[in-house]
Amino acid sequence: MSTTAVPQNTALSRFTGVLGDVISRPSGALGLGLVAAHLIMALISPYLSPYDYKEMNAAMMLAGPDASHWLGTDHLGRDVFSRTIQGGREAILVTGIATPVAVFWGGMVGIFFGLIGGRVDEVLMRFVDAFLSLPWILKMLVLIVTFGTGIEVLIPTLAFFYGIPVIRIARAATHDVVARDFVSAARARGHKRLTIMRRELLPNVLDTLMVEGAMRWSWMLLAFSSLSFLGFGVSPPAPDWGLMISDARGYMSFAPWGVLGPVIALSSLIIGINLTADALAKALGIDRAQKAPV
Repeated sequence: MSTTAVPQNTALSRFTGVLGDVISRPSGALGLGLVAAHLIMALISPYLSPYDYKEMNAAMMLAGPDASHWLGTDHLGRDVFSRTIQGGREAILVTGIATPVAVFWGGMVGIFFGLIGGRVDEVLMRFVDAFLSLPWILKMLVLIVTFGTGIEVLIPTLAFFYGIPVIRIARAATHDVVARDFVSAARARGHKRLTIMRRELLPNVLDTLMVEGAMRWSWMLLAFSSLSFLGFGVSPPAPDWGLMISDARGYMSFAPWGVLGPVIALSSLIIGINLTADALAKALGIDRAQKAPV
């Protein structure tokens, strides 16, 4: 007598299934390829750079692209190619840590708000709305100017400010789940709110949080590069795309290669993340256009 094995819906099997669905879409395959290429480059770029990113050569200032300097040199004679391929290392490190932290704390707070409901939920969300109404750059600059520009400041700052919008997304997703029978049954059994959040709500809003996390990563990269462009992110002479664009903007009319390299690198990474997030949303059946309830 033969028996047929029943496939288990394990986390690994679901992950591989979603990954396969994402890769099967042209946009997803392209997006994942771009993201993977940037992650690999961030790891091995110090070994591939033909020059030290700090090495200056007064005789080669603003030299055009040639066989020895593929993307030319900047205003200090530093090799633009070497600085460009290493320019994403700190941005990926900082945002790669800050993004999951932002999604975790913002998601848990949003789930809690959605679970308690009522007037308490409404009042707390008005505070969130008031906070979101302020320009993000001003809020970040206040903390960064106060506490400094090191990684130990940038990571919690980005994680805090980009976790606030996640609250609304998680709350909206929770509202779609909290009225279902299994949540009512958990309440009837006397389960505590933390247990309901962990066992009943989080697994059912996790897909939404995953897509939101991918989108937050791209926006956080832009924010990090913007801060570096303004002089509040990475400090010279460290290579960073935002800092490179800031340094080269005064020479764009006659030496555009100093800007083109980091712009193309930053744009390709953000495009890759957005394409991956879009394909992931389709694979998980998430409607990114759906608005959070007020």
